[in-house]
Amino acid sequence: MRIGLTLPNRGILFGATTVDTMLQLAEEADRSGLFDAVWVGDSLLGKPRLESISLLAAVAGRTKRVRLGTACMASFPLRDPVLLAYQWASLDVISAGRTVLIACTGLVEQEGAKVEGSLYGLANAQRVTRLIEWIQILRLLWTTDNASFDGREYKFEGISIDPKPVQKPAPPIWIANNAPAENRGLVERTHRRAVTHGEGWQTSIWDPEDLEWRVKDIIEKTKEVGKDPDKFERSVYHNININEDEEAAVEESRRFLELYYVPMKFSDKDVRDWVAIGSPDKCISHLKRLESMGVTEVGLRITSWDQMGQYQRLIEEVLPALQPARHL
Repeated sequence: MRIGLTLPNRGILFGATTVDTMLQLAEEADRSGLFDAVWVGDSLLGKPRLESISLLAAVAGRTKRVRLGTACMASFPLRDPVLLAYQWASLDVISAGRTVLIACTGLVEQEGAKVEGSLYGLANAQRVTRLIEWIQILRLLWTTDNASFDGREYKFEGISIDPKPVQKPAPPIWIANNAPAENRGLVERTHRRAVTHGEGWQTSIWDPEDLEWRVKDIIEKTKEVGKDPDKFERSVYHNININEDEEAAVEESRRFLELYYVPMKFSDKDVRDWVAIGSPDKCISHLKRLESMGVTEVGLRITSWDQMGQYQRLIEEVLPALQPARHL
């Protein structure tokens, strides 16, 4: 299982991190050899934060090896797809071909989503259509000159963007989804969409039994569309807080998550399911369970105000047990 480091770029709004700290963490993660990727969060008005593509460009300048991307790009259906194709192609060039774009339909229920929808003229019913069309547009513009597109949501003729991405034929696009568990049919439709239109899938679902079922369903649906499950990435957006005082770790993580996702509330079970929490051995066991489910990549965000201290414990006391061959 590959490990990614997720930078909490919304955390600058409540004092959990700074720009300098995030860039230093990205640089050290790249140098460590223990991380496969550095991810950043994304939102516009729904959950404001340091803008994702701008931050990724800065991270690209401080790293040489790790993959870079959004986990996930909640603003995807709000952004102009031609401009996004141009921006992402440039980011791929800046990073020497290390980008992964994780797209999703974005925030729906939150109040900020209503503000975004009103501002950009986006109804919730348009989100899925835009997700699919925008992915088609990105791939078209990354691989074709004088391209034309005639979709329900967007049309253009004779458009080229340059420079093209470094990755050929195009940077990978994964699709993230977290459809509610009580609507099994909807969950399966989102999975089918991910395996049909993406090169990978991501979720932030944290209930272990629900997550295990979803991973298995993604594997089955990957086979159904004729893709190799070993080459289709299954990524989990997750968290970690290493502290032998487990109750203190739970309370710090709860405070962090509730500030990050205001006005959401997190129960003890939510925190313990979504955060690898407690002693290093407990964190290792928690993460190995994800690997045993068939997760191929986990992005870890540190749910603590001590970002650097937690990072040091992560690379010294947890990750070597998961990836001993990659420890430098």
